[in-house]
Amino acid sequence: MKNLFTTDSAAMLLIDHQVGTVKLARNISHAHLLANVRALARTAVKTGMPLLFTTSQEDHFQGPLFDDLEKIAPEAHAQRIKRPGVVDAWTFEPFKSAVEATGRKKLIMAGLTNDVCIVYPAISAVEDGYEVQVVADGGGSPTQIADEISIERMRNAGVGITTTNQLMAELATDWASTTGQTIQSIMYEEILKPLVEG
Repeated sequence: MKNLFTTDSAAMLLIDHQVGTVKLARNISHAHLLANVRALARTAVKTGMPLLFTTSQEDHFQGPLFDDLEKIAPEAHAQRIKRPGVVDAWTFEPFKSAVEATGRKKLIMAGLTNDVCIVYPAISAVEDGYEVQVVADGGGSPTQIADEISIERMRNAGVGITTTNQLMAELATDWASTTGQTIQSIMYEEILKPLVEG
């Protein structure tokens, strides 16, 4: 495949994974969602990918980021971009500037919710010339129809849609490589082991 996303070419953007916002994701189990988000964050940290967090109105209903994200990526957590309420994170200059500073033109996005918090920055980034993949199961929506419509809208705008496992396999490239082994271990610990043992 041409134009694969790799750990050397992509940046990981995790948007609004907050303790209040997650309550709006009703089309995916919160345990599965958290496992996926943990896997994405750990993959970025362990492979040296640029990792950015952004939040919206932490002092409102949305609340702080998931505790696990601070444990996994304390530096990225401390440097998170706090938005005062701007829906399209891409139009919030501090966030866009932080993305530009990574020097990466391939962006992996996941967040809460797909139908509000991800659809707009994903489309905006594509319009600005970036290649974007949205990890659909790294987020969720209040209803299945809301999720499906947001995914359709993003796809129609040129956004790639993927899943956590699919994205991690793409980043791994080769399971026998050092990077591949690292990602495979994370995938097993966070996603596959609970499935096998459950």
